[in-house]
Amino acid sequence: MERSQTLQRLEKWLLRETGKAIADYNMIEAGDTVLVCVSGGKDSHTLLHLLRILQAKAPIEFRLIAMNLDQKQPGFPADVLPAHFEKIGVDYRIIEADTYSVVKEKIPEGKTTCSLCSRLRRGIIYRTAKELGANKIALGHHRDDMVHTLFLNLLFGGKLKSMPPKLVTDDGAHVVIRPLAYCAESQIARYSRGMEFPIIPCNLCGSQENLQRQKIREMMQDWDRRFPGRTEAVFTALQNVVPSHLADNGLFDFKGLTLETRVDEGDIVFDAPELPPVGAFPLTVLTES
Repeated sequence: MERSQTLQRLEKWLLRETGKAIADYNMIEAGDTVLVCVSGGKDSHTLLHLLRILQAKAPIEFRLIAMNLDQKQPGFPADVLPAHFEKIGVDYRIIEADTYSVVKEKIPEGKTTCSLCSRLRRGIIYRTAKELGANKIALGHHRDDMVHTLFLNLLFGGKLKSMPPKLVTDDGAHVVIRPLAYCAESQIARYSRGMEFPIIPCNLCGSQENLQRQKIREMMQDWDRRFPGRTEAVFTALQNVVPSHLADNGLFDFKGLTLETRVDEGDIVFDAPELPPVGAFPLTVLTES
């Protein structure tokens, strides 16, 4: 396919951001076998495509295996992804597991299914990675996902927590990586449309209007419309944590704080950088007449 210059520039930008995230967090090393989870959505398609380009250019050798979990959703086009994987020439595995029936049986009508669905899916992915000898598992979460998760945990879970760009699984067997951590969802969506990836929608949870995540998404979209750059600013904050100005005794020794304790930003952490220097304010001394 002959691609437009706009699409080529977009690909170059996504490759740069993906490569930077991989380097910043040391996501992929020589000899790794990376299981790339491909759901059929825009994010995972973009992830696989960018990783294959970077694999061809990288000074180190690592293996990529694309994986799709066929959850037996009614109407799921089971032939689409195998045909796509064959066309692009990537090693792949299709795992069939009827998690759809399990979720429908366990979750009452009208309730969100994401929690149980994700747990079932995660277990199958970990097992598959172990069977294939993959030490890394790549997921297609992007910058917006990480910001939305921060607000989900903050507003609904009472935790200052997001999706990390890299983590070790609970069983200590694998490292999960999110190479799209620096990429904006809007750019991924544009790229996916331009590349004409065979998109498969998720009919199990994608249409649930009462999802808390959807409410957060709408909130952030509204903020970005009214105040452009909010998502970028929040993500930057995730990389610039100041434990001494939160309230977690586990991260900072507030109990042991004394006059001799020194912290990086002290009491100026909330000062706006554009404030005039001391002495620049006109002062008026009021006295009783």
